[in-house]
Amino acid sequence: MKKIIINRLDYTRIKKCISDAKQFKSISSAEAEKLIKELDSAEIVEPEAIPSNVVTMNSIVKLSFLNNNIQVQFQIVYPDQANLKENKISIFSPIATALIGYKVSDEIEWIVPAGITNIRIDEIIYQPEGAGDYSL
Repeated sequence: MKKIIINRLDYTRIKKCISDAKQFKSISSAEAEKLIKELDSAEIVEPEAIPSNVVTMNSIVKLSFLNNNIQVQFQIVYPDQANLKENKISIFSPIATALIGYKVSDEIEWIVPAGITNIRIDEIIYQPEGAGDYSL
């Protein structure tokens, strides 16, 4: 597994969301543990120090499924902001968990019901830190 980069604010907020979700049983133990493991292995940096090509919370990301060349775009948000009609995907969704902290052009193996698929981060259309929004 590649080392990911997370900003300190995202790290703290995601950990709090996991804790709250576990208390209300709105996240499975398996998903919670997977996300915690990913976070705990990350390099934690200040929001101002995060590179602009790294997927962070509230980033709008364009990615490709390499097995079928389908391209999708969505924003990674906290669970209370998720809205599929607006293409806002919760950090608790498996795809958001798979992408957070990775960089543009990274390829990630992702397990879907049909097996393993590979996704590539093609572009970050908006990243809060890159736009100077350090407290989002």
